[in-house]
Amino acid sequence: MPAWPERPAWSTRAVAGTDDRVLLRKGWLVAAAEPDAAASPQDIDSLNWLPASVPGTVAGALANAGGGHAGETPDLDAHDWWFRVKFDSEPAQLGEQVLLCLDGIATVFDAHLNGELICQGRSMFVPVNVDVGRLLRGENELVIRCRALAPLLEQSRRPRARWRTRVATPANLRFVRTMLLGRAPGFAPGPATVGPWREVSVLRRRDLAVEALAVRPRLVDDTGVLRVTGSIRALSGREPDAARVLITGPSGDFSAPLALHPIEAAGTRFAGEVSVPDAARWWPHTHGEPALHDIKLLIELAGESVTVRAGRTGFRELTFGSSNPAQPEHDGLDIRVNGVPVFARGALWTPLDPVGMAPAEGSVRRTLETVREGGMNILRIPGTGCYETREFLDLCDELGILLWQDFMFANFDYPIADPDFRADVLAEARTALEAIGGRPSLAVLCGNSEVEQQAAMLGLDADLGRGELFGELLPEMVAESQIDATYLPSAPCGGMLPFRPACGVANYFGVGGYLRPLEDARRAQVRFASECLAFSNVPDEEAIAAMATDAPALQDPAGSWKAGVPRDVGADWDFEDVRDHYLQMLFSVDPGALREADSQRYLELSRAVTGEVMAETFGEWRRAGSPCAGALVLWLKDLLPGAGWGVLDDRGDPKPAFHHLRRALAPVALWTVDEGLGGVVAHVANDGPSTLAADLHLALYRGGEQSVGEAQTAIDLSAHSQGEWDVEGILGRFADVGWAYRFGPPAQDAIVLRLLTRGHPASLIAHAVRFPVGRPLALETPGDLGLEGSLFPGPDGNAELHLRTRRLAYGVGIHAGGLEPQDNWLTLEPGAQRTVLLRPGGRGEAGSVELGALNMQGRVTAQFRASAK
Repeated sequence: MPAWPERPAWSTRAVAGTDDRVLLRKGWLVAAAEPDAAASPQDIDSLNWLPASVPGTVAGALANAGGGHAGETPDLDAHDWWFRVKFDSEPAQLGEQVLLCLDGIATVFDAHLNGELICQGRSMFVPVNVDVGRLLRGENELVIRCRALAPLLEQSRRPRARWRTRVATPANLRFVRTMLLGRAPGFAPGPATVGPWREVSVLRRRDLAVEALAVRPRLVDDTGVLRVTGSIRALSGREPDAARVLITGPSGDFSAPLALHPIEAAGTRFAGEVSVPDAARWWPHTHGEPALHDIKLLIELAGESVTVRAGRTGFRELTFGSSNPAQPEHDGLDIRVNGVPVFARGALWTPLDPVGMAPAEGSVRRTLETVREGGMNILRIPGTGCYETREFLDLCDELGILLWQDFMFANFDYPIADPDFRADVLAEARTALEAIGGRPSLAVLCGNSEVEQQAAMLGLDADLGRGELFGELLPEMVAESQIDATYLPSAPCGGMLPFRPACGVANYFGVGGYLRPLEDARRAQVRFASECLAFSNVPDEEAIAAMATDAPALQDPAGSWKAGVPRDVGADWDFEDVRDHYLQMLFSVDPGALREADSQRYLELSRAVTGEVMAETFGEWRRAGSPCAGALVLWLKDLLPGAGWGVLDDRGDPKPAFHHLRRALAPVALWTVDEGLGGVVAHVANDGPSTLAADLHLALYRGGEQSVGEAQTAIDLSAHSQGEWDVEGILGRFADVGWAYRFGPPAQDAIVLRLLTRGHPASLIAHAVRFPVGRPLALETPGDLGLEGSLFPGPDGNAELHLRTRRLAYGVGIHAGGLEPQDNWLTLEPGAQRTVLLRPGGRGEAGSVELGALNMQGRVTAQFRASAK
């Protein structure tokens, strides 16, 4: 039986100029069969075949055929699933090698080419590349069988688990290298990923094969040094005469020779370094420009030069805190890039297409650009998910988004003593490290998600969750790879108990699932939150309307609210109950009564509350006096339509919560913290690379309109710094702005701060509002409030929306079908004017633009104007 190679037969990072890769994307079919009912391709012609897409899954094919939708959980593990495709490709010629490349098949599979078994696999995370040059015959058929997992999971396996988890089922999934998303009943019930979820291609290599390549950049003072190592094999008998590495980019063009060392089996190793004086540095986008350099190899073969494209890299210094060596299991992850502390804020990444696992063209870039616009500078790929594509990794480098990469393990007691499992893990780890090595965006490698926590919360020793796999094997492989990133054995980890937030890295759900008051975000002394702030975030009304159209069963509004709401397995509550708790706490309303009496009002307030809680919490953590160095929201994007954990909905559109977070996480941000008897403090962060010279304007209001105090102060913040100002210090007198002393009735009910560019005319940089005696929820008529909007056309389909209000307008929502507001769900102070850019996008067709507010009855329509002022 064919052996499964331990590593790819070619470097996925290197593309030689003589390579010819043909993607097999058209003409695929899929069919179900009873387990082992069809033993070979000769037995499958009578099956019921459906069109399929590759990359793609069984669930995707069924959905396209009208047989399944997101959120439905058919038991795909009960059947064998056969995929087949016909393609044209000639046998290998002299000096050629032809590989069939299976970049990822979920999960236990065998593949046949022209009736011959060519490979088998047990992991969805390891590519298989098979030399098929002798088997090709012009017209060819490839057949892949994904075996039914259910019978395999029912088999008795050893060693027995020392603990059990209800996060994913069944328990024997711990033996199988497959994604847990789709198999986690509480938050990702399915469908499971089955099928060729990554590209299938034919790679024809001529003259030269690059079989391994590693690029490792580093900084020596201000000089960038790139070390390149790998191996090549001549296919035509002509051994390489010489080789060079070239690096080009914002620092200039530089090259150096590569030393060649012949090895056995007709191969040649190469190694060398190229130096880049005064190298432009790579930064997270919040702190500077993510400068990248292109890498090429020039290989000389008998007087002819072959160019090998080796991707891009960046030069940056990565450290963790002030201790040397860093101790993240005690101090947390205090990430520093080029010597500058970076408050790391972002979210957990989930597959963009959890059903078909084939995101639409352009969607990865669009989503990552949304991440960047949201002020996020780090993403975590959790161990419940899957390794991402080269496109994703390239875009993180390009857009300046740091990457926390888990190995794909979560919650289970994994059987590393099992020889087959161990072999799968070794192949998987090699593949993952090859893909992410040398990338400037990579900051953290983590052994798993919640394995140590799972053991500890069951009353066991947390060290049982580390063991050989996460305490020895994986860290040794990371060290051997010489990848410049820190390794964490588990998330969370550190301290006597791994989930205590004051030590190491913790999952913090005090504010959130554990229903703690907002003050707990400070009391908990969070060092770094590897997961946090899981809320059932309600999407906007356009998204809910689309749900009713896409899934008629959800036309009942009550059903729409509940769609996609996560829950912990076995709990008698879900995360909508969590949201309702904070709705009552912050807005002083009875959620159940409000839902029954006025469902639309309930939704409006529900959309606001989770974003406001998130923004308030991040403001607490981001201030200079906090021990917290970063936090990751659970999670970025919903897997299903509805009110899931995502701050983006299932289509990738921002929910209201996203806009609250965007303002809190911006590179230049303004926010306030109520310190009780210590007064209200304004905080300004300037993460960027330039000095911030601005004016901080304060206004106090009573009754939604009456000005009772106004002042301004000039601020100058150096690059990568923060400052704080006592609001009453700006005002120049005591006014009990937070109504903490309560010597009498509150003198003001709204504190408004604006950060303005210095000079005339001044433009708005950032804006913050605090309501010391409660949010203004009393509904006013549009005429009394005076909220108005004027819409002016702009280039490229954009539009400018000019907003103004006579009285304070709280929680202004912009409803613009076919247009996506750059800012939304904002508060306007009395007499304010604000301009919001509207870009093509969003849901629905372009039409009128309507404005609502949490303290206004009904809506007003923005007036179209012929030209901008």
